[in-house]
Amino acid sequence: MSDPRTAGIAKLVGVVLAAFALTFSLVPLYRVACEKVFGIRLDNTPSAPIADAAASEQHARMVTVIFDGDANSKLPWAFHPEQASMQVRVGEQYGTQYFARNEGGRAIVGSAAPSIAPARASKYFNKTECFCFTAQTLAAGESRDMPVRFIVDPALPDDISTITLSYTFYKNDALTAQLPAHAGAAPGAAP
Repeated sequence: MSDPRTAGIAKLVGVVLAAFALTFSLVPLYRVACEKVFGIRLDNTPSAPIADAAASEQHARMVTVIFDGDANSKLPWAFHPEQASMQVRVGEQYGTQYFARNEGGRAIVGSAAPSIAPARASKYFNKTECFCFTAQTLAAGESRDMPVRFIVDPALPDDISTITLSYTFYKNDALTAQLPAHAGAAPGAAP
């Protein structure tokens, strides 16, 4: 007759080995489930050839981005894009700059309002860095290059081949009023 302790230990070892085997089999099972059910590969490569030529063509698609900029008449700033336009490949990040100069006699805070045309392209034009995200303060006579970084989403409708990115700078009266009276005044300016 066998010893009950030996039989118990044998069962325990069997359970441990079964749990060990199950644990290692879960990784390939999980990988197969992700690929077959969700179309996701854990090694970050597509599980099927990328919707073939159509997807490749979509990512090779070029779009023209036109840049525009102006300052509101109440803001004594010169403001314009550094370049008029750019050819961009959808899905890739690009950058450009706008130039601003305070032509007034004291420091002024300005806020930029962006606009995208055509309007339905706005949800496909993603700015990752922009001077328009925060108010800008320029001392009298100060000038600055202001960067914009963006990506045009590959899902942009096919009938849109040109996008216009436009900014209008407005004087931010509330923030300008908070500046010290002589902050950023031009040399020789009256107090």
